[in-house]
Amino acid sequence: MILADKKRRVRIRILLFAYNIFMKNNVCKKNIIHIHQLGFPINLEIIIPKDDSVRTLYEVTEGLNYSKLYETYSTEGRNPMILPETLFRIVAYGYMEGIYSSRKLEKACKRDINFRWLLQGQKEPSHNTIARFRSKRLEGCVEDLFSQFIIELEKRNEIEFENLFVDGTKIEANANRYSFVWKKATDKFEEKLQNKTHKILLNISSELDLNLSIPDEKISVEYALAVKDKLIEIKEKEGLDFVYGKGKRKSKLQKYTEVINDFIEKQSKYDEYNKIFNGRNSFSKTDHDATFMHMKEDHMKNGQLKPAYNVQIGVEGEYIVGIDISSERSDQLTFIPFLDKLEKNLNKKYKSITADAGYESEENYLFIEGNGQTAYIKPQNYEISKTRKYKKDISRRENMEYHADRDSYICRNGRELTVTNERRSKTASGYVSVKTYYRSPDCTGCPYKTECIKGNNCKTPMEKRHKVLMVSKTMSQKRAEDLERITSEYGTMLRMNRSIQAEGSFVDVKEDMNFRRYLYRGKANALAESILLAMGRNINKLHCKIQTGRTGGHLFSLKTA
Repeated sequence: MILADKKRRVRIRILLFAYNIFMKNNVCKKNIIHIHQLGFPINLEIIIPKDDSVRTLYEVTEGLNYSKLYETYSTEGRNPMILPETLFRIVAYGYMEGIYSSRKLEKACKRDINFRWLLQGQKEPSHNTIARFRSKRLEGCVEDLFSQFIIELEKRNEIEFENLFVDGTKIEANANRYSFVWKKATDKFEEKLQNKTHKILLNISSELDLNLSIPDEKISVEYALAVKDKLIEIKEKEGLDFVYGKGKRKSKLQKYTEVINDFIEKQSKYDEYNKIFNGRNSFSKTDHDATFMHMKEDHMKNGQLKPAYNVQIGVEGEYIVGIDISSERSDQLTFIPFLDKLEKNLNKKYKSITADAGYESEENYLFIEGNGQTAYIKPQNYEISKTRKYKKDISRRENMEYHADRDSYICRNGRELTVTNERRSKTASGYVSVKTYYRSPDCTGCPYKTECIKGNNCKTPMEKRHKVLMVSKTMSQKRAEDLERITSEYGTMLRMNRSIQAEGSFVDVKEDMNFRRYLYRGKANALAESILLAMGRNINKLHCKIQTGRTGGHLFSLKTA
């Protein structure tokens, strides 16, 4: 009995010792035992819900033609590790989910079941593969894929190409905020350099007896190189050596040669800058396509300029149907190129175009009319024209009496302003506008003169000044016709939808998708990113409309009391 108890106690001690070792090696801080089990492969088809947005993405992209995408790959060597259409879906889904970094997309392909479902058993792409695909492969084919997607939406009755809502915003470029080059500064320094070099060339010509034919206008780099060759020829002929360092006295020939070299270097730089400007007033040294613009996201409240792109979108049925980026700051100048590109990509023409006041111009009115479309553009003076101050301003021609038979205006004092002359002016885009000038013959002794004639900085004394009106008859006519359209019930509904759909699209991109700065440099890469954003946003919108049962709707109706 004693022997049995002793053996039992020994067995208990051994079990306790083994249990303590097991707990020491396998128990976490919260006494949770780590258990690693082997199992069968997980069926992602069962795990991912039927109403998941990733299925919507796969469905709408399955029928696209990827031939242009395949053309970006070489026909020689190994086949790509991952199918191009699969990689396109991976990137597009990343933009749907707000994942833009190549490294984060790589991690998601390894850990996220939705990304693994899109891979369909293919090897996960590396971040280098994703980056090369986005910057090199998509550049030439992403617009074609996006256009195919828009046609697919038309087949689903989500788009009918009736009413287009246009809006623009500015998105910061991937460039140094302080590496800017200004056109005015470049012109100023170039002028100083030209004047200085002109004098130097005159001295060279007289002192060295070269009889140079100095151009009266701009001195080119080619001309300076020819002068330099002559100076080198004199040096070699006379057997002179150029000296450098402290205590060395430079010859006059060496000094002139160094001045010419300095000119060649600086003028070459200015010539390059002028090519990059291409009509702009600034550019960034790190992204030559980016222009410095005022941004709405002004955190410092100091009106700081940032390198950015002007992004233009066209929206219908809550979907972005067209997108383009421009280095031009003004929306007016981007309007016609955007509409031309949209019609070319989709091979479709919208019946009506609705835009805000930033797009109003005589040229844009005539373009839409000539294209067989109807404009619903908010006039620039629409809001201010409804104020009491505007209506009582006697200096404005809108508040004067107009006589069409005599083509004249009658001011508050009853004096007639008649046509004196016409002038033509050319816009930045090359459009020629005709301005008609109306002038009062005599404003002497008018009691309303100070209220009627504005401009305190004019050098002419007030007593010698007379009332002058500058009117573009074409612009006035088109604005009046447009104002009648936008104030109708249908026009009011379209303007409301523009605010909801077009401006709402930018809210989705900037706030919900948290995209405020491009990842890649260059206009082509920025455009590819913009299209990916638009596609990701559109698929999310389609999925949302399917889940809420709102498919097939194109316009929000006006609320009635």
